[in-house]
Amino acid sequence: MSRAPETTPAASARARSTDAPLEAAGRALRRGDFAAAEELARAALESGGGREARYLLAVACRYQGRHREALEELDALQRQDPGYGRLYQERGHNWLALDEPFRALAAFRDATARNPALLASWKALGPLTAARPEWQDLAREAAIQVRALSQLPVEILSARSMLHEGRLERAETLCRHYLQRNPQQVEGMRLLAAIASQHGQLEEAEFLLDSAVEFYPDNLLARLDRVNVLYRQQKFSRALAEAEALDQRLPGNRSIRATLANQYIAVGRFEDGIALLRALLAEHPDDPAMQLTLGHALKTTGETAKAVEAYRAASAIRPDFGDAWWSLANLKTFRFSADDLAQMREREADENTALEDRIHLCFALGKALEDAGDYASSFDCYQRGNRLRRGTLRYDAARMSQRLARQRAFFSADFLRGRPASGCEAPDPIFIVGMPRAGSTLLEQILSAHSAIDGTMELNHIPALAQRLNGHGTRAPGEGYPERLQGLGSDTLRKLGEQFLEEASVHRQGAAFFIDKMPNNFRHIGLIHLILPRARIIDARRDAMACCFSNFKQLFASGQEFSYDQAELGRYYREYVELMEHWDAVLPGKVLRVQHEDLLADLEGQVRRMLDFLGLPFETQCLEYHRSERAVRTPSSEQVRQPLFRSAVDQWRHYAPWLAPLREALGQSLAPPAGP
Repeated sequence: MSRAPETTPAASARARSTDAPLEAAGRALRRGDFAAAEELARAALESGGGREARYLLAVACRYQGRHREALEELDALQRQDPGYGRLYQERGHNWLALDEPFRALAAFRDATARNPALLASWKALGPLTAARPEWQDLAREAAIQVRALSQLPVEILSARSMLHEGRLERAETLCRHYLQRNPQQVEGMRLLAAIASQHGQLEEAEFLLDSAVEFYPDNLLARLDRVNVLYRQQKFSRALAEAEALDQRLPGNRSIRATLANQYIAVGRFEDGIALLRALLAEHPDDPAMQLTLGHALKTTGETAKAVEAYRAASAIRPDFGDAWWSLANLKTFRFSADDLAQMREREADENTALEDRIHLCFALGKALEDAGDYASSFDCYQRGNRLRRGTLRYDAARMSQRLARQRAFFSADFLRGRPASGCEAPDPIFIVGMPRAGSTLLEQILSAHSAIDGTMELNHIPALAQRLNGHGTRAPGEGYPERLQGLGSDTLRKLGEQFLEEASVHRQGAAFFIDKMPNNFRHIGLIHLILPRARIIDARRDAMACCFSNFKQLFASGQEFSYDQAELGRYYREYVELMEHWDAVLPGKVLRVQHEDLLADLEGQVRRMLDFLGLPFETQCLEYHRSERAVRTPSSEQVRQPLFRSAVDQWRHYAPWLAPLREALGQSLAPPAGP
C-alpha cells in the first residue's frame, strides 16, 4: 500500500540538509537540553525546514518558560499548516502555563478534533471540563479516550497519530513492523485497515477487518469498523446484515443500535431507521448527534418541518453545535430569525468553539446573512469558513490536473477506434455527470418521475473501480489508471460492467433503467464506455460563475476538496470543461449536454430532448417532478421538491466585487467581464 513520496532533486536535498539538525533537536529535547534544542531547531528552520522544525522550536521555547514567544511560533505554524493537530496541543500547554484555562480548553479541543490520537490533549481536557456542567459530555468522552488510548501499544498509538497528521507512509511502515512481531494484534489490524481506507483501498480495508473479526469475533470495534467500510463501499445490504447480527449478539448496545439505524436508512428502510433513532432519543434525549442524525433522515424523506424540529433540538442541547446550525441553513428553504443570527455570531466568535463547529457556523452565517441581503458580511463568513476548511485538507490542485490530463492523453480517438467490441451490453445505466451544484439532482428528479427510470443516489462504484485499477505501491509514470486498461481483455471489461450492475441492483425498484448521479464520474467517461458501451451519459452544465459560487458557499459532508478556494475552484471547473470537450471529440454523440439555464427557460422542451436521447416516450409526470415522494439525499433535496424557480440564477452577482480570483481562474471564455 505504500506510496512513493513525490519529490524533486531540490526537495530531496533540502530534506537531507534539515534531517540531521531536526533529529538532533529532538534528541536534545528528550535529554532536557532545551537551549541546544532551540538552537538546532532554528538552524533547521533557516535551512528550509518545515512544520517539524517550527514545532520543535515552539516546544523548546515553552520548556524554557518563554510562553508568549512559543505562542508566536505556533501562530506562524498555524499559518503554515493549520491542520497540524500537535500545534494546538502545544498551544494548550502554553495557555495552561499562563493560567488561561478557557483558551487552553479550546486549544485542546481543536487538537483532538484534528488528531484524536493525542493522548496528552485528552488527559488535559479531563480536569478542564470536569467541574463545568456544560462540558460533561466532553469530560465523559475525554475519560473514555484516555482509557482506550492508554491501553494501546506505543507503536500503534504513534502510528495512529501519524495517520491523522497525513503521514500515511510512515504510519503504515510503523504499523507493519509492529504486526510482523505481533501478527494478530487487533488494534494493529484495525489501524492498517484505517490506513488502507485513507488510501482509498476499501477492499483491502475490508479484507483486513474480515481477518481481525475472524481472529477476534467478540471485538466490537473491529466489527463496527467493518460495517463502516462496507457502508463506504455502498455494500449496504451486507452492512445491514452485519449490524443486525451485532444487534442480536449484543442487544441494547447503544453504538450498535445507532449503527443499525444508519444502515436501515442506507437501504431505504426509512421508517425502521427513524423509529429506532426515536427510541434511542427516548432513552437519551440530550444526545445532540442523535438529534442531528434524525434530522438528516427526516430531511431525506421530505419531512422538512420535523427535520427542523430535530435540528433545533440539537442546537438547543449544544448551542455551539455548528453542524446543527449548518443543517438548518443547508435546507436552503429555511430562514433564520434575528435571535438565531445573534446566537450563531456569538458562538462563532467564542474562542472556546472548536474548529469544526466554527467552520459549520461560518457557512450557516453566510447563508443567513445572504438571505438577509447583507452580502458583504455574508461573503466574509463564507470566505472565513472556506479558508478554515481548506486549512484542514491536503488537496493538491496540480495532482488533480495531472489526473485529468492522463484521461485526455490515454483515451485518444485512435485508442477508442482500435478497441474491439467489449463490455457489458446492458442499456440500463444512465449517468448524470458534471460539477456539483450544477443541477444534477434536478435532472435526476425529473427523469426518475418517468415510469421506466429509477432514481438511486450518487453511487461510488465507478470511482471505486478506478481506484482499484490504479492500484497502490510505488509506480513508474504512466502506470496505474487509466493506463492499466490497455491490458484488459473483452471478457474482463464485460465482467466489470456486469459487476457494476450487480452492485447497483440494491438501489433499484424494478424499472428498466436507473440513474447514477455521481458528478465526478465525468472523469471516468472513457472507463464507463469500455465496460458499459450502451450506457447513456448526461452532462449537467451550469453557468460557470453561478456554479462555482454555489460550490464556494456549500460545505460538503465529504469530498469536493477543490471547492474551498476560489482559484482552485475556477481551475477545476475549467479543466472539467476541457475534459468534457475531449470526450465530445473522441466519443461523438456519447454525451448529451443539458444547460441548467435552458432547462429553466423551457422545461418541457429540455425534458423531451433528454427522453429522446434516452429512447423513451414523453410522460407528463416528468414535468411534475416536484410532486415525487422519493427520498433525496443531496443538499438540493428541498429545492427539487418545489416547482422551477429562477431566483438563484444570478445570485452570484451580489458577490461579484469579491470574486476576482474565481473570475481570473476561469478565464475570459468562461467568466463574463466584471461589471462597472
